[in-house]
This record gives sequence, C-alpha cells and structure tokens, in this order.
Amino acid sequence: MIGANFKSMFFSSRRVISATDRATRRVLSKFGAYVRRAAKSSIRKRKAISAPGKPPSSHTGLLKKFILFGYDPAKRSVVIGPLRLTRGGRGDAPRALEEGGTSRMVRRGGKKRVKIKARPYMGPAMEKEEPKLPRMWRDSVSS
Repeated sequence: MIGANFKSMFFSSRRVISATDRATRRVLSKFGAYVRRAAKSSIRKRKAISAPGKPPSSHTGLLKKFILFGYDPAKRSVVIGPLRLTRGGRGDAPRALEEGGTSRMVRRGGKKRVKIKARPYMGPAMEKEEPKLPRMWRDSVSS
C-alpha cells in the first residue's frame, strides 16, 4: 500500500489555502481591533478644542463611537476608520480632522463651511500598532 502513504507525504493545496485564509482573517481582524482601540483612546472627551497636529477632542462622543473596522475577504485586507457622521452619509468632518480641509458646520439652524487644520488620529494609531504585525503573523498558519 505504498500509494496511500505516498499521498499523505504531500500537502493539499486546498487545505493550505484555507489555513492561510483563516490566518489572514484572524491576524488582520486583530490588527484592525488594535488600531481602532488606539485611535479611540487617543481622542479625549472634553469641551476644549485640540491643538492642530494633536488628536481631536470629542465633544459629543460620536467620533469615538463610530470608529470601526472590518475585514474584506475579497481584497484580503482590513478597513479601519470612522463612519461619516451626518444624516445621509455625506459628512466630511472625520476626513477633514485627519488630513485638514473644509467641513460643513451646522449650528443654530445655519450652515457654513469651516477650515479645519489637521488633527490626525487614524494615521498615528496605525503607526503605533504596525510594529506588532510581524509578531501577529508568526506561527499564524496552522492546519
């Protein structure tokens, strides 16, 4: 019965692909959770406006509440960041806070465009957690 033992000496490509897909999902989801936690913890709830270049202040708690992450199996990647914060999904404040730019502000029934200096919070959170990635990948693929 040399055929049965001979076949068991080689790996199944389907099993290898399945194991790497599971490991990728697990590692990237964990990384997404770490970056999300770092971004949320960098945002302080207070009435004062943060200084440009520092993470934004959270006045209502919405920005912290709506920082999410999700694994995209089609692209085998993780997406981490805030949802848009206005009705209809047209808010541009989270991006303007991260990169600087303009945003529409509604106050006392009136709307106006305001310039916002960059107050990055997602980029620094990713940079903080990135050194942990190699350790997460180590021994992540198992049968």
